Amino acid sequence: MSFIFAPIGRIACQSASRRVAVAVPQRLFSSSSMGVTKDTIKEGDGITFPKPGDKLTMHYTGTLASDGSEFDSSVSRGSPFKFTIGVGQVIKGWDEGVALMSLNEKATLTISSEYGYGSRGAGGVIPPNADLKFEVELLEIN
Repeated sequence: MSFIFAPIGRIACQSASRRVAVAVPQRLFSSSSMGVTKDTIKEGDGITFPKPGDKLTMHYTGTLASDGSEFDSSVSRGSPFKFTIGVGQVIKGWDEGVALMSLNEKATLTISSEYGYGSRGAGGVIPPNADLKFEVELLEIN
């Protein structure tokens, strides 16, 4: 039996009779209390991943981790969000968490305050030092 470490959070166990792929939780931390965690809701194609500079089209719903209250949603507006990944157009938790997703994947990103809006909060709807949850779906990579 052998193990193959495939791109971004998949471990495949291979024997003579079969190959099994297991998804492992995605965690990126710079310390024990900061970072982003990705939990997959729906698998993507497992092949096509965004690279820095790619233009992405996504749907998302953002909530406060503390009480689940929604603060923004492209799904509710019926208009997907477009941005360039890896160039600082979005919060650090998105740049790092979305990079772990493959095309058509749907996931929940749990983002610590330091990887979100930090001590400044945002727009009167995200309080200072708030941890966030985003349900995100990667629709297109251009």
